[in-house]
Amino acid sequence: MQRIDQLLALAAQIDSPTARLDAELLLAFVLGKPRSYLFTWPEKIISASQQAAYLDLLERRKHGEPVAYLLGHQGFWTLDLAVAEHTLIPRADTELLVEAALRLAGRDSDWNVLDLGTGSGALALALASERPRWTVTGVDRIESAVALAQHNQQQLQLAHVKFLQSHWFSALAGQRYDLILSNPPYIADNDPHLTQGDVRFEPLSALVSGPDGLEDIREIIEQAPTYLSGDGWLLLEHGYDQAEAVRDLLRQAGFVQVSSRRDLGGHERISLGRFSSLP
Repeated sequence: MQRIDQLLALAAQIDSPTARLDAELLLAFVLGKPRSYLFTWPEKIISASQQAAYLDLLERRKHGEPVAYLLGHQGFWTLDLAVAEHTLIPRADTELLVEAALRLAGRDSDWNVLDLGTGSGALALALASERPRWTVTGVDRIESAVALAQHNQQQLQLAHVKFLQSHWFSALAGQRYDLILSNPPYIADNDPHLTQGDVRFEPLSALVSGPDGLEDIREIIEQAPTYLSGDGWLLLEHGYDQAEAVRDLLRQAGFVQVSSRRDLGGHERISLGRFSSLP
């Protein structure tokens, strides 16, 4: 049996820019302790069963399996969410959608909001946690994703958000929303990044969208006006080099006040527009 500091030194075997952090998260998870425990008791010897569990997780991480899937949860916005292999791992870039949505309406607004392709429910739940007067609906075409989002909703006890199975708008006939937002698939089907890093383990159906990566975004933009209330907003996450194309699609569909927002890396990562029913 080995000490905590000896086990953490095995991080050197992981090919990751966050190798040490990965090892700390995995060992803390196995021990059922916060990371601070590892620094407080570096010479503590752990049990054989705990060591075996840690080494198994470390081996899986060495082969590229994402830490979020190994731990079964991931932080997003101010929330801690359960995640699973059939949904995307919530990422910090997607928080830009939350920030943009919150800026569009005051805290006392009572908007009806739709999150398309909700996955783990990250966007819908983040918005619901910040705007208690909003009615938020998240939809996903994958039944197991809807179940996961519902689990997260129950854990967070957010009663004003619900999740339904729907392929984009297919189950939403007659509904109208003040805000529709989505982090849809936007990677081209031949993109070399699909064979690199964490995305190798994530569901292709949540990543890939045709030869240019814009098939789902086109479909959403074309259908959204039918489901938006007067002067409703549409917000979309997209690839770092797709902003101009998405803005063009929004304008062609009749959206106004079209613009994009940059992430911390300076890339235009989301685009938005307002659809007016007035001539």
